[in-house]
Amino acid sequence: MPRHADDEAVSKADDEDIEAFLTQLRVVRGMSPRTLKAYASDLRLAGDYLAKQGVGFKKATHLHLRGFLGIQEAHCAPATRARRVAALRMFFRYLVKEGKAAEDLGEKLKTPKVPRRLPHILSVDEAFALLDAPSEEELLPSRDKAMWEMLYGGGFRVSELCQLDISGLEMGQGLVRVWGKGSKERICPIHTGVLEALRNWLSKRELLLKKCKKESAALFLNNRGTRLSVRSVHRLLHAYVQKLGLHVGLSPHSLRHTYATHLLAGGADIRVIQELLGHASLSTTQRYTQVSFELLQKVYDLAHPRA
Repeated sequence: MPRHADDEAVSKADDEDIEAFLTQLRVVRGMSPRTLKAYASDLRLAGDYLAKQGVGFKKATHLHLRGFLGIQEAHCAPATRARRVAALRMFFRYLVKEGKAAEDLGEKLKTPKVPRRLPHILSVDEAFALLDAPSEEELLPSRDKAMWEMLYGGGFRVSELCQLDISGLEMGQGLVRVWGKGSKERICPIHTGVLEALRNWLSKRELLLKKCKKESAALFLNNRGTRLSVRSVHRLLHAYVQKLGLHVGLSPHSLRHTYATHLLAGGADIRVIQELLGHASLSTTQRYTQVSFELLQKVYDLAHPRA
């Protein structure tokens, strides 16, 4: 069914406001491209619904938003609905601040309860098996070993790993400088095992660049001598997971979870772990206490004769 001219005008105005809002999130708050893309999709979906009601965001009521979210409840997972509520809240706050809406409807929206899923993690033996799987002598396997060592030994996000340049390494001090979420810089310590794997890869990296006749500032390269992508790291880890017979749900982020859980089990203070991971909120880090408890419970159940 073709849109009415008024509906198209409403939709166009909403699109302009959404673009301005997303630009502010990117420039002022340094929000990641992935989050921006998700928020853009959420807000345009809501905008299309409101345009069909002939109102748009500026004239919408709480009932309009409830109608939109009611449709989402029938088709979307709780986590997706929670993100859409978050996007709407932030957008209406922006509209009120800019004088484009009289009422902050986002304040009245309730966030759906999201089931708390514990992350997949590796046991110590499984982590060591993964680290030992790549050959240190071969070109690309030496790169893989350095990547797994860094993800498990430094707790980096896979996006941070792929964005890392050689200039971010401070090998003499055993430190790595990375840019995390919100373009926040943090300095992470790495142990000698990571340093050894990095030195081995760096020597082979130079050979790869000469072979490809290229120059690159990126630390981790593909076989063409260009920066390795996040998708490629996922694909590479999946191949190792299959080869070793590990949990099929493991991802590069699982190594970050494993890093935090093993630190906590080893006696590290949770606020230190928060700083190392670059979490803005302590509550995000505290979920690892639950993971650690469940591991203890599992060991108890297996080991105690009366369990």
